[in-house]
Amino acid sequence: MSAIHREYTPAEAAAVSGVAVKSVHNAIDKRIISKGAASSRGRALTDDDLLRLKLWYGVGSILSAERRKRLFEAIANDPATETVRADDYLIVDVARAREQLAERADALREAEDLIRSVKGILGGEPVFRGTRVPVRTIASMKAQGANVDEILGGYPALTSRMVDLAEIWTAAHPARGRPKKLSEQGFRVKDTKTVQLKRISDPKSHGGIS
Repeated sequence: MSAIHREYTPAEAAAVSGVAVKSVHNAIDKRIISKGAASSRGRALTDDDLLRLKLWYGVGSILSAERRKRLFEAIANDPATETVRADDYLIVDVARAREQLAERADALREAEDLIRSVKGILGGEPVFRGTRVPVRTIASMKAQGANVDEILGGYPALTSRMVDLAEIWTAAHPARGRPKKLSEQGFRVKDTKTVQLKRISDPKSHGGIS
């Protein structure tokens, strides 16, 4: 993995490993991973914990809990190993799992360098550095099916890489509390419009089925 090591909160660990944050907490509580110790950032996980998480849940439907434990023992005994034979039919590609985690961890670090929460800008809502574009808005748009070109068309100050990084940053930093109103984010309502709904006629008056 990357030569730069850090501690991860459960939400960050979930974003990097691809495991649900609830499963991360469950792994800590059940001592599937040995860390989760308290730190200034809350429960802290390491790169080794992330590898264990990824492999534990990645092969969960294939191996028994006992065989998974043996898998981790083999990795602990030989940290540089690239593959581990989990049983007679399954060889686990540990090196590839490390590469995937390293890529995601690097992306999270890159996102954190690009994203800032500045007092006075959109009510402190996290934005991309040098812009007033809310990161969570971009992540939400992409989650709802908007493609990168569509997003860039509406936010030309962004790059395709920024759009991609919005997802992992938002997953690693879930919003707390109620969503902020537009006015709290510094937006002004320029116009209001009242739309009157059409009255739905009684089907009986038009020969409908009673």
